[in-house]
Amino acid sequence: MRPRRTVCVLARVHTRRVQCSEMGGLAPDPVDAKAREIAEPIVNAIKARGEEALLEYAVKLGDLKEGEKHIYSKADLEAAWKGISEEEQGVLQRTADRIRVFAQAQRDSIKEIESPIPGGMAGQSVAAVERAGCYAPGGRYPLPSSVLMTAITARVAGCKEVWVASPRPVPATLAAAFISEADGLLAVGGAQAIAALAYGSGVVPKCDAVCGPGNRFVTAAKSMVAGRVAIDMLAGPSECLVLADESADPEVIAGDLIAQAEHDVAAVPELVTTDEALIEKVEAALNRQLADLPTADVAKVALANNSWVVLAPNMETAIKICDAAAAEHLEVHTKDPQAVADQLNHYGGLFIGEGCAEVLGDYGAGPNHTLPTGGTARCTGGLSVFTFLRMRTWMRIDDPAASQDLVEDSIKLARMEGLEGHARSAERRLLSAKRQKTS
Repeated sequence: MRPRRTVCVLARVHTRRVQCSEMGGLAPDPVDAKAREIAEPIVNAIKARGEEALLEYAVKLGDLKEGEKHIYSKADLEAAWKGISEEEQGVLQRTADRIRVFAQAQRDSIKEIESPIPGGMAGQSVAAVERAGCYAPGGRYPLPSSVLMTAITARVAGCKEVWVASPRPVPATLAAAFISEADGLLAVGGAQAIAALAYGSGVVPKCDAVCGPGNRFVTAAKSMVAGRVAIDMLAGPSECLVLADESADPEVIAGDLIAQAEHDVAAVPELVTTDEALIEKVEAALNRQLADLPTADVAKVALANNSWVVLAPNMETAIKICDAAAAEHLEVHTKDPQAVADQLNHYGGLFIGEGCAEVLGDYGAGPNHTLPTGGTARCTGGLSVFTFLRMRTWMRIDDPAASQDLVEDSIKLARMEGLEGHARSAERRLLSAKRQKTS
C-alpha cells in the first residue's frame, strides 16, 4: 500500500514524517485483477464476434439503448460543431490550436537520419501508424478535452485514419471530434470500446494504436490488447502532488488539490512540504472551498480516502520524496521554483511555479494531459506524437569490398554463438579470394 496521510476535511490533519525509504516500491499494479477478470470475456467476445458482441455489451452496460445510434460520421460531427455556440467553438478551436502547435514541435524534433557503415549506409526512417483509436471517458463528466488531446496528437503524428470512442457523447464531445479531424466516433465506452478499436467492429477499423485515459476496465482491456496494438500506457487513478515551502499560498494549494479530488472518488491529491504551519492552513482552506463546491460529494471522498501529506525536514528530502512518488502531475510552489524543478527527476508532467496550475495543462496549454500514474513515470512518459510513430531502421551495402571486415566479424561471431547457418550466410558475402581462404 502507498503510505499516506489523510487530508481530512472534517478534522485537523495529523501528519507523520515519511522517510524516502518508505516511498520506494509502493506503486500499485496498474491493472486491477478483478477489472481484468470482468473485461476479459468482453474483449474476447468482441474479438470473436465483432459488432454483434459490441452492441450486446454496449446495451447491457448502459452505453446505449437498444437500437440507439452508435456510430457518428464526419457529417454528424460537423453538424454537432455547427450546433454549439460561437463561444464554445472559440474555446475548442483555441485549445485545439495550442495542442496542435506543441504536437507539431514534438513531431519536428524527430528526424530521419543516415549513418555510414562498412561498405554502405544505415538509417532511421520515421513513420506514423496508419490508424489510431482514441478513447475519451464520458462517465461522470464529459471530457471533450481528452478528445482534443488524443485525436489531434494522432493527426499531427501523421495517422491516415483517426477514430474516437466515447460513451454517451454530448454535443461538445462530438464537436471536439470534428475540430480534431476525426473520421468518426463510436458512442461506446469501457472495455468494449477498447476491444472494438483494437479488433475492429463494423465500420470501425482495426487500429494500430489505441490511446486515451479511462477507468480500470479500460486499463484492463488495454493491457489485453497491448502487443496486438500499440498503447500509450496503463494508467490508474489520477494524481496531483504539490511540492511547497513556506512561501506557498495555502488557498491556491487547496484549490489545486480539490481540482484533482473532484475528478473521481479514486483520485489521489498529495502534498509534500517543508513547512509544518502550511499543512494546517491548507486544511482550513480545503474546508472553506469545499463548502460551496458543486462537486464536493466526490472531492470529499477522494480527499478522505486517498490523499496524503508529508512533512519533510528540508527541500532536499522533499525532492527525494517526490521522486519516489513519481506522480502523474507534480506542481512546484516554492521560492525559486525553477531551481527546485531542475532537481526533480520523476513525474508525468511538471508544473513550475504557483501560476502554472495543473488544470491549465488539463485544458490545453499545449503538452498532453494523458500522463503516467502510479509511479510509472519512472519508466515511461505521457501520450505524445511519439505514441503513434515507428522508428524503422534500414541498411544498404554499396561497396562489398569495403564491407569485408564486417562480414568476417559476422562469421566469427556467429560461430561463437554456435549458429553455423548464420556463419555460412555471411560467408556467401565474402569476395571470392577471401572465400577461398576461409574454405
